[in-house]
Amino acid sequence: MSGRARLTVCAALATMMAAFSLLPLTDGSGWYGRALFVVVLQSAVGAGARRVPLARPLTVLVQAVVSLLVLTVMFASDQALGGLLPGPGALRHLGQVLQDGMNDVSDFSIPAPVTPGIRLLLVGGVLVVGLAVDAIAVTYNTSAPAGLPLLALYSVAGGLYDGGTAWPYFLVAAAGYLILLLAEGRDRLSRWGRVFGGPAGRPGGGGGASAPVRTGRRIGVMALGIALVAPAALPSLGSGLLDTSGSGSGSGSGRGGGGSVNLVAALQDNLNQPDDREVLTYRTDSTDASGMYLRIAALDKFDGKAWTPSDFDTEDIPARLPQPQGQSPDVKYTVVSTQVRADRDYVQGLLPMPYPALSVQTPGNWKYQPEGRMVIGQGGQTTSDLRYVVTSEQIAPTAAQLAAAPPATGRIAREYEQVPGSLPPVVAQTALNVTRDATNDYQRAVDLQRYFTSGEFVYNTQAKAGTGVDAIARFLQTKEGFCVHFAFTMAAMARTLHIPARVAIGFTTGAQQADGTMSVGLKDAHAWPELYFEGIGWTRFEPTPYRGTAPSYTQDSVTGGGSDTPDVAPKGSTATPSAAPQTTDSCAPVDRGVGDCGQAAAAGGGSSGGGFGSAGKIALWVLLALLVLAIPAGPPLWRSRVRARRLGGGRGRAEGPTLSAWREVLDTGWDYGVLPDDAQTPRRAMARLVAEGRLTGEAAASASALATAVEQTLYAPHPRPVAGLAAEVHRVREGLRAAASRRTRLRAVFLPRSAARVGWAVSARWSAFTARASARVQRVTARLPRTSS
Repeated sequence: MSGRARLTVCAALATMMAAFSLLPLTDGSGWYGRALFVVVLQSAVGAGARRVPLARPLTVLVQAVVSLLVLTVMFASDQALGGLLPGPGALRHLGQVLQDGMNDVSDFSIPAPVTPGIRLLLVGGVLVVGLAVDAIAVTYNTSAPAGLPLLALYSVAGGLYDGGTAWPYFLVAAAGYLILLLAEGRDRLSRWGRVFGGPAGRPGGGGGASAPVRTGRRIGVMALGIALVAPAALPSLGSGLLDTSGSGSGSGSGRGGGGSVNLVAALQDNLNQPDDREVLTYRTDSTDASGMYLRIAALDKFDGKAWTPSDFDTEDIPARLPQPQGQSPDVKYTVVSTQVRADRDYVQGLLPMPYPALSVQTPGNWKYQPEGRMVIGQGGQTTSDLRYVVTSEQIAPTAAQLAAAPPATGRIAREYEQVPGSLPPVVAQTALNVTRDATNDYQRAVDLQRYFTSGEFVYNTQAKAGTGVDAIARFLQTKEGFCVHFAFTMAAMARTLHIPARVAIGFTTGAQQADGTMSVGLKDAHAWPELYFEGIGWTRFEPTPYRGTAPSYTQDSVTGGGSDTPDVAPKGSTATPSAAPQTTDSCAPVDRGVGDCGQAAAAGGGSSGGGFGSAGKIALWVLLALLVLAIPAGPPLWRSRVRARRLGGGRGRAEGPTLSAWREVLDTGWDYGVLPDDAQTPRRAMARLVAEGRLTGEAAASASALATAVEQTLYAPHPRPVAGLAAEVHRVREGLRAAASRRTRLRAVFLPRSAARVGWAVSARWSAFTARASARVQRVTARLPRTSS
């Protein structure tokens, strides 16, 4: 293996060893294999481009283009042109997946599930770092600064990983960087493409190499030192991708809070999505679809900073779930069955279910938390593309039963009536004022609900989110917010009145489809309070105007209930969820069980307006076919044109026929693998071409004749014109072709090395243009009048 090939391998190895530190951030490692494949492919493309050789910027550009093609195939093949080329649709899809990944980073804590967006962030991030390392260390031959992108990769992982700097991962990343430095040291004297330059470097090296070595060591030590310090110096990067304030990770340790999602942040993000993407479909035998809220989690711990799920014990899901807490046999209910299908891109570590569930049939690794009646994924288990069946109750307590409920006692009162000492007095005072005419807890709860839905408050999804004491006080003052503000504020006010309360997060009913299934979209995400009444259990209330449906038992003592809320358009959101959430491209075409993705897609509006008609598609495919044909034909056509200009008469021969023929024979030798070196005399250069090109007979004689003609042109006082130079060049070319292997001949025709001159010419013209522009600017500014200070 050559020194440059070894350096290429070590650059890819260093990148993947640094990427190894990202593995603890996710609960799956499949993305690492994809990243490895793409980095290896990118490095191979770079090695091939350097062997051509292409100009350095062109080498990096080719690697970037190939990397984009691979990412398109991996993440947007359905939207790509021909499944490969990143057209406008594919680029839009990649941008959306990238945005989803950024949202997922905000919503999940460590270890996060590998959603499509997070997978693109990881693979794409490693790919960008790999490109930077390969370009710096190999293409530009300066390995020491390549430690900076490796440092960036490790610092992200070290800053986010729970516990700060993870020594094993740091040692792996540092070892990769040191391997790269050692490989660069062995390759320091190699040359890949210094054509028409000065004399070659001296193999002995002398003492000149010691300065780069010392510089490399200093940069390396500095980079390793920063890698140790950087994670500790980043206070904003705490214990996870988003600090969930003790919400629990649901890691399968036997205890589980709310899983790994920051539910409040995810909820607001869902409500503010530009498109109402479908996440769930379900079919139910319930006769009251308006009450089919799909509950994900219960947030019951209020410490003043936020509401979070308590870390209660979990257990295996029993065949029959326990009787709902506090519910007596006198409360009427209806048993309903619901079949749910989750979209492939809906990655959630908690199972959305009707409440209260009586049984759950679901594949995968799930645990049951009895206190919150939640089902929590373990070991990276998520809802992605999951089908499950839930049997649940639809309770129907009467107003009389709720009004007759005695105050809660014992643990329920002790844990669910707690409010932090930092809660502003205005919260309790407002609760007392609103419920001053009530004579029991049920009437107080209904009065609180009516207070929020009476028209004083404005629904606005753009309001600043928050569930702490400051957010609650601000909401009571501004009277503007969305479901999070309404639900958590009502729960806090209920607790000040000694009514046990908590907040549920999940989805409202959704929209009914033509086939009878219900479609639930992102904008159906919702939060609502649950209040506890002895003998009835945890009951749902709906204080948020314009969202969901108030339960019938909360309307018995209220004229019109929630339906009498003023018809005022809320800010930042439509008054009701969209009738038909849009299905994603990941909708499975077969074995759909519940819900028909094709019908849902049709309801969502058919094809996009940005597509091409049939004529446009034909024109596009013709253009692509011409482009495919032009790519392999381009270099031979360019080379033939240059040869004709040099060996023909007239244009393109400003340097004279002899020197034009000389340049052509040197480039021909270069195409066949004999690198030219203008540091040598014409005689020595031709002797080298004859030896390395294995020229014999007429070809060798023609090479000698060309050398003699160039010497006369350069050194004779009165050079005489030489005839037959073109024929001499053709004989040399035929000799090189006859002596070369089949592979070398094909490469000389379709990938001529001398094509590198195109990049050099473009670079030279650009430099000349910028120099002229700079000179003109200086002349203009010199003529401007100068103001005296």
